[in-house]
Amino acid sequence: MSSQENDDLAPTCTAGFKVGEKKNIDELAQLDAADASLNKWKESLGLSHAQERFPDDPRTVVVQALVFQSEDRAIRIDVSTPKAIKNLQKNPITIKEGCEYTFKIEFVVQREMVSGLKFLQQVKRKRIPVDKMEEMCGSYGPKYESHERTFPSSKAPSGLLARGTYNVKSKFIDDDNTVYLEWMWSMDIKKDWE
Repeated sequence: MSSQENDDLAPTCTAGFKVGEKKNIDELAQLDAADASLNKWKESLGLSHAQERFPDDPRTVVVQALVFQSEDRAIRIDVSTPKAIKNLQKNPITIKEGCEYTFKIEFVVQREMVSGLKFLQQVKRKRIPVDKMEEMCGSYGPKYESHERTFPSSKAPSGLLARGTYNVKSKFIDDDNTVYLEWMWSMDIKKDWE
């Protein structure tokens, strides 16, 4: 059995789809160099002048935060460093039962193009899966500014039996199955925000 079959957060594979050959920024810039419209498109992707936001960080995709947004509040979940993730694992976020919410992910792409970024998330309560999300984020060229992707809204469970702690496993991955970040965190569903 492959490790992907054992993984709760294995991305869905489309039958017959094959990921194209990976090319670095210089190779992409040289492709069809005489085509003015293609060069303009490449310029819009930032292939010719991409600055590194975090030059000392070797990661191609730097996930900065996952933001929980509801009508009543926004909770920014810092996942930019191992220390922040460790802190997050010790301190669950509190969510009011029955509230409508969305998640937004903030990330930076540097050095190379990434294709087919996906955000995967599985929520478990007492080790039983209760929700799973797989959202395509798209393909991105290197850019100094942060990218943001907001996901469709959901509704928190409600009622006495729904209150409690939920364990969440999140993953940011691309078409080449490169995992840029995978982390565990928890949320407490309560009657109110406090």
